[in-house]
Amino acid sequence: MPHRSAVAPSAVALHDARPFFEKALHYGVQHGLINSARLDAIRADAPKGMVQIARYFGSEYLRPELEKARARLVNLVSLSLEHSSGGDLRRAAEALRDHSFLSRSKGGSDLLKALIAMPQNSHFGMNERGGFTDKHIPLLGDWTLRSIAEYRAELMQRTAAAQVIDAAVWLADELGLDADDLEDAAPDAEAVIRTVLLTLATGGSRMPDWVGFEKTIAALRRQAGGGNPPAKGKKSPATRAAGFTIALPPQLPQAFVEVVEAVRQSILADLPRILDASVPVRKLFDQTPAFIGRYFWIEDGLSEVDHHDRSASEAWHQLTGGHSDDSSLLTLFLGVAAGAAPKTLLTEKGAATLVRKIRKSGLQPALARAFIRDHAPLANQDDYADLWEGFVEEAQATLCSDRDYELKDALALLRRECNVKPSAGGRG
Repeated sequence: MPHRSAVAPSAVALHDARPFFEKALHYGVQHGLINSARLDAIRADAPKGMVQIARYFGSEYLRPELEKARARLVNLVSLSLEHSSGGDLRRAAEALRDHSFLSRSKGGSDLLKALIAMPQNSHFGMNERGGFTDKHIPLLGDWTLRSIAEYRAELMQRTAAAQVIDAAVWLADELGLDADDLEDAAPDAEAVIRTVLLTLATGGSRMPDWVGFEKTIAALRRQAGGGNPPAKGKKSPATRAAGFTIALPPQLPQAFVEVVEAVRQSILADLPRILDASVPVRKLFDQTPAFIGRYFWIEDGLSEVDHHDRSASEAWHQLTGGHSDDSSLLTLFLGVAAGAAPKTLLTEKGAATLVRKIRKSGLQPALARAFIRDHAPLANQDDYADLWEGFVEEAQATLCSDRDYELKDALALLRRECNVKPSAGGRG
């Protein structure tokens, strides 16, 4: 009975550390694919290639540069042969037979230049346009000395990044934003994909600016039944998210399905927080570290200012009841400065009550100034502030006077300058 530790020689696999070019050449000679004439041609081309490479990366007159050039030449030819043959030695040997040695070197160089020109990651702002240029020569020199395994790993990583970028460009184009716009905005490609999927889920057809993005999130929250902070007994954001669907566009090219699906899964993980209406949209997406840069919107300052102005105008219209005459505005400002409920119209009784309050608690003109600054439309703030200051300068002494026991002077002032509704008896 043989000893259990004995190992048959045929079971030992020897690691062949030779460059792929050398293995392919040996195979070609051994199997009669490469004759002596082809060997002579390779011997003649190799020194020429070494000198060309040494000159390209430095100097052909220095021995260390020539030694590096020899290693680079072998690596470039090996890369070209292994890439084109898929690692099949017979096919690689046939390539050596049918093509010149220097053409295989150029083929390897072209592969590395293409690799260097590929995006390193999926961030539009961290990748260069224009392909390979002279400034990349030092980087090419580094890659010519790396192994095939390193090339493959880098190619896989950069190919994945390029796929994400291409998918983002395709999806953004569906919403009217082209590749140049994305390059200028410099977002993460995944952020673009996330926003497009959310926009399509709410029926949107254009890439949103910040105002549009806020509306998109608000629409999502309404669709999920979470438009307002959930009352007691209502479903939690996590429960709503579990039953919410973000679909892939039906027209999405098959080449992008896998990468977009991976990003879609990241949206589903975000949904519980996105659908939580108790968190303001701005706070979540623009002030929460985990969400900053995770979604994309067009930076349009004019749009945001316009939206702010419209919102301010709408709020101001509600506060003033649509009245813009000086009397109504002064009535509003006076109520604020007196610490009373702001109104644009007072009854005779209300006017008297306001004067008594002023004489008891004082008048604080600064409160009205702050009110104008915080609520009035920006375009009107200076005019309103001037109107108020003029009124205060003239009226404060009368309104605060302790000598006017019957309030006659103060009420006369308010009837003249403010908006006071006459009494039923026709007074005033």
